[in-house]
Amino acid sequence: MRAVYPGSFDPITYGHIDIARRAAALFDELYVVVMENKRKKYTFSVDERVEMVRECLKDLPNVHVESFSGLLVEYTALKNVNVVIRGLRAVTDFEYELQMALANKEICNGVETVFLMTDKSYSFLSSSLVKEVASFGGKVSQWVPEIVERRLMEKLRRGELSG
Repeated sequence: MRAVYPGSFDPITYGHIDIARRAAALFDELYVVVMENKRKKYTFSVDERVEMVRECLKDLPNVHVESFSGLLVEYTALKNVNVVIRGLRAVTDFEYELQMALANKEICNGVETVFLMTDKSYSFLSSSLVKEVASFGGKVSQWVPEIVERRLMEKLRRGELSG
């Protein structure tokens, strides 16, 4: 069975990696899809995000990392995947994710959403928090892999990451 784990991954964190690893253990194939929303402003380009995600998950042979711009249900139809993985940190995540799961089900009846609870050590962690701490020169190595921390510091040095 195949599943898709979509997200902006701007940038990928240890929380995302935890969900991807656990999903990869549950499914024969996992597509980690870096989504591109034209209305959203990203710190990293889609190519940079794909590269970081690939690097962070390279040891998982059943994981494919791609990018996609459009509706998630379009991607699931394209890849013939009917399971969507979503990570939940808190009750506030659930409300939004439930709305998205129901909308996806309405648009494409064959798509099921599987929620994975985050590890408690990542329950507070978000890409936004990582970027904010990094923008003030704070240490983020406990939340992101070295490649991500290095990229964040490069953006900070170039003035592309501000608090």
